[in-house]
This record gives sequence, structure tokens and C-alpha cells, in this order.
Amino acid sequence: MKVAVMTDSTAYIPADIREEHHIHMVPLSVVFEDESYQEEIDITTEEFYQKVKEAESLPKTSQPSIGYIANKLEELAKDYDAVVSIHISSGISGTYEAVRSARQMVEGIDVYAYDSELSAMGQGFYVLEAVEMVKEGKSPKEIIARFDEIKQSIRAYFMVDDLSNLQRGGRLNGAQALVGSVLQVKPILHFVDKVIVPFEKIRTRKKAMSRISGLLEEDASKGKPIKAVFIHANNELAAAKMRDDFLEKYPSADTSIGYFGPVIGTHLGEGSVGICWYMK
Repeated sequence: MKVAVMTDSTAYIPADIREEHHIHMVPLSVVFEDESYQEEIDITTEEFYQKVKEAESLPKTSQPSIGYIANKLEELAKDYDAVVSIHISSGISGTYEAVRSARQMVEGIDVYAYDSELSAMGQGFYVLEAVEMVKEGKSPKEIIARFDEIKQSIRAYFMVDDLSNLQRGGRLNGAQALVGSVLQVKPILHFVDKVIVPFEKIRTRKKAMSRISGLLEEDASKGKPIKAVFIHANNELAAAKMRDDFLEKYPSADTSIGYFGPVIGTHLGEGSVGICWYMK
């Protein structure tokens, strides 16, 4: 069986890695007034954050259409027997459900859609795991079973400078818990049951970043191999410092730097940082 690996653009896997490992991608889009840009295709992350500074209002985001996804699946059906497709949490985007709908329209390929219940490189972890398992000749069902194992230990926490984007876009559940204190705290957020909810309210940015790092170190101290990504929204220096500080204590950990691209950056805002990890 020849198996393809597909994801959507919000995994933010760099183009060179996608090309090297034959990872197929369907893009989400950001819309500035009347102009739509497919992220990772029509607009780079750097161009996006610059455009946000120049725009009068925040962009809107949109998922790929069912028809677009169906066309992509039809292309894959020419060369593959099956596709494992990993997507942004269904609690904040309809992309996963769109893939499930699109697969009903396409013949000649088995489509295994998976809800990562996360985004950014947390979602990307599943994609890269799938790539390696395909190389080993594993079946789609074996790959999905491995995903379910990863999901048992995967954790992601992030901090935003300003909650207004998330609140306006309706992507923050439990926002009422933070009303009246938006300016006074740097909330740590995480995913629970596929949606973004507050985890803790911290008084300063520095303390919030330290708290997130501490949560990672708690798991790293258990002695099991760990894979972690330090993610930023146009603030690579902050992510790199968090990683360097962590590697001083746990030099054997498998770490990388990731980024929040246009669609997720629209909701989190520039300057946001986060860490995602799982036990290997």
C-alpha cells in the first residue's frame, strides 16, 4: 500500500521539510479587507506580521473549501492508495470536518483524517511521526494508533500579550474568567477538549514564560525521552532563549524552534510564545 501524508498549513512545517518528506498540504487563508492570501503559499509569515502593522483592521481567517480538498484528494488518488491527513483542532476550525466531508466525494483512495486537537508544530509532531512510519512501511491504522499514543502525553501551553484577538475571533473559551483583567495579566492558555481555554493568570510576561518552561521541565525530569518545540509569533529570540535555557538543564532533549504563521498569528497576536512537547 502506498500511503500519502497530508496536513493543513497551520502545522507550519517549513516548505523545505515538506518537500523533502513529500508532505502534502492544504492551505488556510487570511483575508485583509477584500484580498485573500493562502498562508505558506501567497504570503510568508514575515510579510503577514508586517501587513498587520500597516492594516487598519485585523484580517479574517478562512478554511479551505470542501471542493478544494476534494480536488487535492483526487490528485493524490492517482499515485496513492491511502492518505493520512492531520489537521488543526476541530474545536477552533472546520478544516478537519471539511476533510471528512471531502473524502465522501472521492473514489480510489482511503482517507484517514485525524484531529490533532492542537495547532502549529504540536500538530506538526503528528505529521512528522507519520512520515517516518510511512517510510517503515506501517499501515494507516498503525499510524493512527501511534497518534493516539502520542496524544496521551502531548502538552501545549502558550502566552499571548493581548487577548483581544482571541476574544474577537471567538477562539477563546472561558474568556469571561479573564474579563476585567486583560491588561493586568499575561494569561497562559492551553487546549482542553479541542478548544483554547485559560490555564493560569500570571502577572508578568517574564513569569508567564518561566511558568510554561517549568511545566516542560516537570515532565523532562521524569527521565523519559522528550521532544519539544518552542514556538513564537514573530519573536524568535524569545523562543530561542527558552530553548537554550531548557537545553542547559536537559542537553539530550530533542528540541526545535517553530512559529505561529498567519492564521494562528491572527488569533494569538504578534509576540506570543508557547511550548509543545510529548514523551517519545
